[in-house]
Amino acid sequence: MTSDDIAGIVAERRRAFDTGITKPLKWRRAQLEGIRRMLTERSAEWEAALAADLHRPPTETHLADINVVLSEIAHALKHLRRWAAPKRVALPMALQPGRGYVLREPLGVVLVISPWNYPVQLLLGPVVAALAAGNAVVMKPSELAPATSAAFAKLVPQYLDARAVAVVEGAVPETTALLEQRFDHIFYTGGARVGRIVARAAAEHLTPISLELGGKSPLYVDDSVDLAAAAKRIAWGKFLNAGQTCVAPDYLLATKPVAAKLVPLIGDAVAELYGSDAQASGDYSRIVNPARFRVLDAMLADGTVAVGGGTDADDKYIAPTVLTEVAEDAPVMQEEIFGPILPVIEVDGHEDAVRRIAAREKPLALYVFSNRDDVRKAFLRGTSSGAVGFNVAVVQQTVIGLPFGGVGESGMGRYRGEAGFTTFSNEKAVLSKPLAPESLTMIFPPYTKRTDGFVRGMLRKLS
Repeated sequence: MTSDDIAGIVAERRRAFDTGITKPLKWRRAQLEGIRRMLTERSAEWEAALAADLHRPPTETHLADINVVLSEIAHALKHLRRWAAPKRVALPMALQPGRGYVLREPLGVVLVISPWNYPVQLLLGPVVAALAAGNAVVMKPSELAPATSAAFAKLVPQYLDARAVAVVEGAVPETTALLEQRFDHIFYTGGARVGRIVARAAAEHLTPISLELGGKSPLYVDDSVDLAAAAKRIAWGKFLNAGQTCVAPDYLLATKPVAAKLVPLIGDAVAELYGSDAQASGDYSRIVNPARFRVLDAMLADGTVAVGGGTDADDKYIAPTVLTEVAEDAPVMQEEIFGPILPVIEVDGHEDAVRRIAAREKPLALYVFSNRDDVRKAFLRGTSSGAVGFNVAVVQQTVIGLPFGGVGESGMGRYRGEAGFTTFSNEKAVLSKPLAPESLTMIFPPYTKRTDGFVRGMLRKLS
């Protein structure tokens, strides 16, 4: 696809938006219903696509991709009329009689660029919010999930209004050409390096952006919890999709006694989840491509393998692995792992853990397995992150009522539920005041002592 082709696709969506076809709630509902039917009626095709791209088991495809989007759609359909309704704002006495309200209007044409690791959820989640808000949308699925990308290109025109919604497949050249166009919002999910490229391109048109990035999401565990139960939740959250999850626990912080007990229990949990040989399990995914396999394989040398460690380059398989005796300056601790490797860092206690986390870039998620109120409060007050999970991992992003997004290096902007609707809307302030009776006389020139007293009195009331 040439740059001219892409410019034409964007221009066609803008023409459609300018006609006003995307604004009626009836049209918005029809698009959301279309996505729902696309996912349910063609579920076998989505299962096959994700199996081809990620060795994803069908149950996990529904759990982690399809069901999350269906929940988002159901929530939006239930609340759409309320979200779109004008929101009344109280006016001060000086502006009475009058009416103030906030009107949420669609931004225009939105670009959504998605990653490969959850290629259905992380493309359609923002798209649901953008369409609910009344925008035209251009979707850019990841070329690193080619089967899923092809499914989008095939199915979207069959289920959604092709005048206002389009799919652009391709790799870096196509993405670059898209970023040269003027959009009214760009929503990108991926890594910080490309996020900076997106931000620079958006700045040329002063386009607002949402960046859903990643980072090293820390996990702290103390001895106040049932360590065996914690180990199972940790193993599931970390090794889901072979660790290729932006909110997966990236490294484990624990005291030496807790780590000594917990690490073998994580090994037991891995065996319970995936059997004695995870490679033979139909429920364990693979690394997305050989290049990522090589990066992760090199990280295995950054500590002592306490759990797992097995690899198969031909199968792009890396076993669920826990590393101990890891130095904080080791390569595995310098970047987001995004794979099935969990390094363990020994700390003196929760205060030491808080200090270490606060010294790093702000993560997308923070997990604390502790039943102590003082420990939980210490992490809430002493660290900053996009989300916090107490005694859980990963599942917070499936709660539609909880805004999802990062902070600092882990991203900017929020979506899920009403937060997504707001992201893709312009909150227009509206004030309506009749010309009579005139209540603004006291602030018109010429200024007198009476005017001055009135204004200063207003200030005292406001202070």
